[in-house]
Amino acid sequence: MAQGFNRAQFEAKMRAAQREAERKIKSEVDRINRENQRRVEEHNRKAQQHNQRLLQQSQRRVDDYNREVARVNEHNRRASTHNQQVNARNRASVSELNRQLRSASTGPRYTASEQALADRVQESAARSPDRAWDSFLSYARIDGAEVGARLRAELETLGASVWFDEVAIVPGKSQALQMDKGLRSARCGIALLTPAYLTGRFWTERELGALLHKNTLIPVLHNVTFAEVAEYSGILPDLAGFETSRDSLEVIAEKIAAAILPASDS
Repeated sequence: MAQGFNRAQFEAKMRAAQREAERKIKSEVDRINRENQRRVEEHNRKAQQHNQRLLQQSQRRVDDYNREVARVNEHNRRASTHNQQVNARNRASVSELNRQLRSASTGPRYTASEQALADRVQESAARSPDRAWDSFLSYARIDGAEVGARLRAELETLGASVWFDEVAIVPGKSQALQMDKGLRSARCGIALLTPAYLTGRFWTERELGALLHKNTLIPVLHNVTFAEVAEYSGILPDLAGFETSRDSLEVIAEKIAAAILPASDS
């Protein structure tokens, strides 16, 4: 006789099959979770390594920048110390120049009219200590360029800064505006009076017109006389000035520098 259907045995097998299926699913889930965890940890490890490299690179850049800043600061400190020492020496030299030009028994010395001019310029220039230039040099290129360049060189050797068009003019910008700015930013004006200058050429006439309003105008006569200058303009300051026929450019530069540069207090 055929054995009948055993329900309990069937249900037991079904539960066993279900448990096995659940075990396999759990095992697969665990495997997937472990693989995901491994991948996450590997990603985090690589990300941490990458971030460490970036941090190290950034720190190196910061360190390099800080070293450069320290180097520049040290350079600026030394430059500032050097400039202070140079300024102190220049002031002492200017004081000595003033003493020699006013009281020396031998060597270059101011004439009475030159000293009056120097005193007036010195007093007026002292009121504008922070100007960009110590002087503005006005000249006629036709016959004053060479002498002007030499005078500028002598003045700069003595520590005076000179606005000189061949150096200061920037190509491509308004020459008139640059010259006007140079006139405004200088503590004094030097007019190198030559025959061509006295013909009243446009640029020199414009510059002299601006300079005449200053008590710091310093005429330097080259190949012209005071009589000729008087015919050109009777309003130049007392018709006083320095003459290349009387002094060398080196001496004239010393006389001008003593008037326009600050001296030591001692």
